[in-house]
Amino acid sequence: MRPDAARIEALVAELLSELLDPVEAKRLAKTPARVAESLGFLTSGIGSRATAQTLAAAPASHGMVITRDIELYSMCEHHLLPFFGRCHVGYVAGARTAEPGELARVVDGVARRLQLQERITEEVAAALYEALEPKGLGVVIEAHHFCMMMRGVEQQRSSIETSAVLGSFRQDAALRRSFFSLAFAHSAEER
Repeated sequence: MRPDAARIEALVAELLSELLDPVEAKRLAKTPARVAESLGFLTSGIGSRATAQTLAAAPASHGMVITRDIELYSMCEHHLLPFFGRCHVGYVAGARTAEPGELARVVDGVARRLQLQERITEEVAAALYEALEPKGLGVVIEAHHFCMMMRGVEQQRSSIETSAVLGSFRQDAALRRSFFSLAFAHSAEER
């Protein structure tokens, strides 16, 4: 179900009329349409089922595959403010593998809705675990939240990190450490 853009536009116009004086409201006459279009795009993942669509037979391998720095953009369901960051996915192949672009599509599909970072992490992990049937899988998300940067505590340099591990990543401490070490390797270099 797609949102009704005309209804969203009318609601944004009503909101602006409450926030602004008439002169400012007139200056922003086209803003409600822009906001409706923007919100439609930013929440385009609503109702989509995140799965890896292009799966291939996996080569016999016991090694870990890691895709780092998948860009992530979402909207905080608590404050309707954006947050952005990157997602790192690692897995030990089982029956199937996925192209890195498919991993990015899953992340994007889960993120483009009103969300919480913790839920994105868990939902991406669950969707990929179901679709790929790997021996083990880990997901890490590092994100910056405008609700922390622009309001409240106003912490511009803060970031939030969340993780989910399944299968052998949960049971094997050495494998889990290896995943986290590789996922965060670039973060240490950037600091």
